[in-house]
Formats: sequence, C-alpha cells, structure tokens
Amino acid sequence: MKYFGTDGIRRIANTELTPEFVYEISKAGAYVLTKHVKKGTKPRIVIGRDTRISGTLIESAMTAGFLSSGANVELVGVAPTPTIAYITKKTNADMSVVISASHNTFEYNGIKFFSNKGTKIPDEIEEEIEEAIDSGIALKKEIDNEDIGVACVREELIDDYFNFVVDIFKNDIKKYNTQNFIVGIDTANGATYKIAEKIFKELGIRYTIINNNPDGININKNCGSTHLEQLKKCVLENKLNLGIAYDGDGDRCLIVNEKGEEVNGDVVLAIIADYMKKNGKLQKNKIVATVMSNIGLNKYAKNNNLEFVQTKVGDRYVLEEMLKNGGNLGGEQSGHIILSDFNLTGDGIVTSLMVIKILLESRKTFSEVCNVITIYPQTLINVKVKEFDMSKYPEIQEMISKIEKELEGEGRVLIRKSGTEPLFRVMLEGKDKNYIDKAAKDIANIIEDKMS
Repeated sequence: MKYFGTDGIRRIANTELTPEFVYEISKAGAYVLTKHVKKGTKPRIVIGRDTRISGTLIESAMTAGFLSSGANVELVGVAPTPTIAYITKKTNADMSVVISASHNTFEYNGIKFFSNKGTKIPDEIEEEIEEAIDSGIALKKEIDNEDIGVACVREELIDDYFNFVVDIFKNDIKKYNTQNFIVGIDTANGATYKIAEKIFKELGIRYTIINNNPDGININKNCGSTHLEQLKKCVLENKLNLGIAYDGDGDRCLIVNEKGEEVNGDVVLAIIADYMKKNGKLQKNKIVATVMSNIGLNKYAKNNNLEFVQTKVGDRYVLEEMLKNGGNLGGEQSGHIILSDFNLTGDGIVTSLMVIKILLESRKTFSEVCNVITIYPQTLINVKVKEFDMSKYPEIQEMISKIEKELEGEGRVLIRKSGTEPLFRVMLEGKDKNYIDKAAKDIANIIEDKMS
C-alpha cells in the first residue's frame, strides 16, 4: 500500500507526517467510516496517544479533520494502544485512533486505526482510506454547519481498562504473591508510564521502575523493549526476579530473567501455552505465530501435540487467523502477545502480568520456567535498499539456496521486505551460531552490493 505499512502510517512528524497530511488522513478515515455506520448517526471516534512531543500536534490536526467531517471525538490523552482498543469495544465507539510510532524514536509518529471491535482495521479498509486520500473526495465533501462534530476530553475512560486488568489478576496475584518477589519495570518513557505503575501498585506487586519520566523526546531513547541494557543492569544489581520492558505504545513487552538474560516473545508464547494447556484453557490446543518465529517454537509445539500456525509478519495477521480459524493465544517474537480471551490486540501489561502469575504459581525461577522450550540461535540483519525486486539478481538466489542446503533442515533463511522502512530483513537460524552469523552477513553483503 502507498501510505499504510504493517502497523498503520508511520513517518517523521511535522515534516513527512505534516498537520495538513494528518488532516487529510482523518477526513478520509471519517469518509470511509460513515459508509460503515448506521445512517443518520454521527460517528463517535476515540483518540489516544503516546508521550511524543508531536502527539498533541497530530491529535489536534486529526481532531479537526474528524470534526469537520461530522464525527464526534473523545480525547483520552496518553494511553497504551491496548487501552484504546479495549475502550473502543467497551464503550461501543465506532472507531478509534492511536497516535504513536511504537518503538521508534521521538521524531517519528504514526496513526493506527481501530475498528469498533477493538481490532486494527483490515487491509481492505486501509485501501479505501488510501483511495479517499488520493482522490481528494473526502476533502471536497462538505457538511452543513449544524452537523459539525464536537470534541470532549475523556481521560476517565482509562479507568475502565485499569479496573478490567486488575479484575483479571487480583485474586491469583493475592493468593500466590510473596514479599521477596520483586520485578523491574521499564516503561520506555512511553504510553504505559502512568497506568503500569498504577496497576502494579493496586495488585500489590513489589517493583523497581526505570525510564518512567517522559519529556516528549526521551521515549524509547536507549530504553524499553528495543534497548534492554538498563533493565538487565537493574535486575542484576537489585537481584530482582525478572524485568519487564514495554515499548513506546505498550502493545508489547520483552522480559529479562533473574540472570539478566533476554526472554523474547517466542519463549513467552511457549510458557503461556504450556500453562494454558495444563489448565485446559488453550483453545483448540493451538498457537498462532508469524514466519519470524523461531524454529524452536515450532519444535516445542510438535513435541507437545499442539497445532502451530504461522502468518505474515504483523500482529494483525496473527489475530485475523485466530478470529477466522480459532485459537486464543498468538503473538510475535518481538513481544506482541495476543490473549484474545482478554483483549483483541497485543497487550504488554496483560502479557507481563500473565507471566508473573505463572511464575508465582510455579514457585520457580524465571530461567527454570523458560526451560519448557529450546530456542535456536537466530541472526537478523537489516539491509537498506533502493529497490525490492530480488528476482533480477540470480546470484543472490544462488547464495540463499547454497546456505539453505548447508543448514540440512535444522534451520532456515527468511528474507522479507520491511513494512515500515526501505529495507530487507535478513533472518537466519540454525544450531551453529557462528555459521549463521557469517551466512547472514554474506547474504546481507550481496544484497547491499546489488540493490543499494
């Protein structure tokens, strides 16, 4: 698509994602939305944002576009993506928007649309919005003065999410919690900076919190789920049971065990699947993941008689598979975990609390719980390119085929186009870390040489 990537529209704020462009996007979004709501009613749209300095700028431009199209707007303020998704469904809003660039640094911002069911809008609706932008039809549409929408501040709606999450976990946490169980929390100076601490306090979980003072430009800066160094240090120095790192918009988390080692989404999926299966709560005995998931997760599923389904990269495609063909657990290696019994999007806070619940009940260390799965070494290299037609270069294909043959079925090569940046992601996995590191560099080098 022209504007939308795998996770909404994402660009540098104020220069690429300009107020004028945001206004156009919102006009087009409202135009498409009115075709899908009850005739004669004003669409009701909820807007939330993360802590970026450009958030209120984009929020203002987007609000103006919606209001001028006849939609009413409710401004929730700073809130994680899963909070907005939950509020949308809980309050029967017609649509919602999250203004965030997730794990990217502060100069970027983005726009993610959610349906009235609390799910990211499907590709076909995004295509309709793109068509409305390019044709200019939404900008040309005029409404009568009495039909202009109104906006109001509804920050109290965040309390609905707070109560919802606390209700899920309060009984089990209270039953199994101990005074010597302490976690580290890194909110990445992002959207979870208020709500995460509030929930942990209410549940009585002892914690040490870092990177929890957003100033508009420090979101994801050497912290959060993409930079675990500070959290690892915090866990080791304070002898914590685990550390939790959220990303900028709070829809995913990565975890650090008591040894200061990273635990990614594939391991978390296996841990939660194992727990849910033992308790008879894993729907269809099924895990849904993406093509980026580690081969170790595939082997874990086979060894435990679980159905394992892989989708395109993007948590939206994981959810689509879950809703279409069943399953209540899915996710990505990056830490998007969908527990659809609770919320229909990745939810970093719910995921982390589920892991904490499992740990408390098991009375084991986190590294012991992680032994449920064996993860193969994996290497990922991003290669910036100027074009994406790899078929023009047979020498690239020949090298890939050679390496795949040498892996002898105990690993794989995966090369995919980024949905948000002009680059290829070159991923290799196998038993021999040194071999896959070298092989990945060889492939990346030839792609860079031929296509950059």
